[in-house]
Amino acid sequence: MIILFTDFGLHGPYIGQMKAVLQQHAPSVPVIDLFADAPCFDPKLSAYLLAAYVHEFPLDSVFLCVVDPGVGGTRAPVIVRADGRWFVGPDNDLFNTVSKLAHHVQWWNITWQPQHLSASFHGRDLFAPVAARLARHCAPPGQLRPAPVLDEWAADLAQVVYIDHYGNCATGLRASTLQDDTAVRSGAHVLRHARTFGEVGVGQGFWYENANGLVELAVNQGRADRQFGLELGAVLECIKRS
Repeated sequence: MIILFTDFGLHGPYIGQMKAVLQQHAPSVPVIDLFADAPCFDPKLSAYLLAAYVHEFPLDSVFLCVVDPGVGGTRAPVIVRADGRWFVGPDNDLFNTVSKLAHHVQWWNITWQPQHLSASFHGRDLFAPVAARLARHCAPPGQLRPAPVLDEWAADLAQVVYIDHYGNCATGLRASTLQDDTAVRSGAHVLRHARTFGEVGVGQGFWYENANGLVELAVNQGRADRQFGLELGAVLECIKRS
């Protein structure tokens, strides 16, 4: 299957145009809409969000990922294979967390080019045809290259990386790295851990492990983003309960 991860939004033609290319080149391969609202213009925040969702998809899945503010510039188009799954998109930090957490990783620079490559829509013209090719189990159309050295790239990020429809704020922190007696501070607000929404009172804020293993800030029957003044990129602090 092919999984779409973009910051395109659901309005406008962009998702539809990419899907049309996938249908043309890989008509029998299912296409899954995962995120169309990844952090806009922010490959770093998107990298931590992407990494939390890959393991629910089967091996050989192809993630077509476009958060690409530098499209048409000098960043390279790449293919990454990490622990048996494929990733296609720009080399702009978007795949760093996936690579950092993988046990086995390979990178290719994409060398294939279509007959027509627009300067501003590589998602449609370049990345979608390559993703379709990989989904048909063809060889990567590129040149194998060394994987980037990611010693300075943290495995976890204490920032808000996604705000959902309910105002819940997912972070780049894996919940497995925190103890239950750890609190999360945002400005003057200190949020304690709870396992579920029902463990706290209506209107009360807390942090919990979301369904994809990330620390998420929430308010029972309320919006954490508004109640605590949170936005994408908001910096958090983890503190031990005294």
